[in-house]
Amino acid sequence: MGKEQLSPALFIGVQGEDIISFGSGQPDLPPPDAVYKILPDYRDFKYGLIQGTSELRQALSRQYPSSTADSFVVTNGASEALDLVLRAIARRGDPQKNKVLLARPYYYSYPHIVRFAGMEPVYTDAIDGRIDFDDFAAKVPDCKAVIINSPSNPTGRVEAIDTLKKIEAITSELGVYVLSDEVYKDLIYVRENYLIAGPHVVTINSFSKTFAMCGFRVGYLWSLDQELVQETIAIKTHTSMNTNILGQEMALAATSVPVSFIEEQLEVWRQRRDLIYQGLLDLGLELWKPEGAFYVMPKVEDPEDFVWDLYERYNTITYLGEWFGAPDRVRLSYALDVDKIEEGLQRIGQYLKSR
Repeated sequence: MGKEQLSPALFIGVQGEDIISFGSGQPDLPPPDAVYKILPDYRDFKYGLIQGTSELRQALSRQYPSSTADSFVVTNGASEALDLVLRAIARRGDPQKNKVLLARPYYYSYPHIVRFAGMEPVYTDAIDGRIDFDDFAAKVPDCKAVIINSPSNPTGRVEAIDTLKKIEAITSELGVYVLSDEVYKDLIYVRENYLIAGPHVVTINSFSKTFAMCGFRVGYLWSLDQELVQETIAIKTHTSMNTNILGQEMALAATSVPVSFIEEQLEVWRQRRDLIYQGLLDLGLELWKPEGAFYVMPKVEDPEDFVWDLYERYNTITYLGEWFGAPDRVRLSYALDVDKIEEGLQRIGQYLKSR
């Protein structure tokens, strides 16, 4: 196996005593205690409602304005929510208008999910890791939908509220759907989350990042477009059916966790952000300062050699920026202990000196 076979599949799930993984965006912090308390007494193993349990959707409705339980569909992670919505949107309106606008760098699954829905991804390049609104405004009239991801995976950047308001206005005027991927909305270091609103907005979220429940695959979509919600349910009925019912009960428990849980975890992420950001700067690398999520995206020479050699020679996993539409960069997740971050930075430094 050589570097020509580099792909996310090579690294996902790889573990080992001496491996430092800056790869997968999987929180290493524990879920809240309330989640564990569901397990000993849980006994319901029958099919559940396709839309999600009524109790969980009711709890979610209290977190979003003008909502009812019918405004939500509980999905197998945020990825299924995106897939369902894109497939539903693809069947609406002019079939010849099938473009979806993505900000580049983007989460590496976005272009694939768009294509699976029979649509075409088009791109607006970021400036300093944030959306260039002028370019966005020039391209959005030709699109049926846009995907916004703030805070961003892979850059860790947070869009300016002014930009988000401009996006709200222009997409509302044009009738373009906005898929707002907010799975990192609780992990922002610079301000509160801004909830994008509008008649064609679909908010995507999950319990994976805030509550460290990745493997339970509990996500959801929220929209006040009831017809679109029903269309996604119709698709889900014939694909995955109900979302994991035990996971939904655990997610329900997570909705009642005090905000102090999130605040304490956010401070851990902030400390790790500061450590890895300064560490990479000290190694002479150029990068944007993350304002949310738990990723950094430094610019490096020969990214393929960087990723491959670090893995083969230093047991250190990083991800190619090319997978995210940024071929001159690599992505590192800092979802790991401080001592591992420090060790990983030492290995990166040793590698850079050896080049």
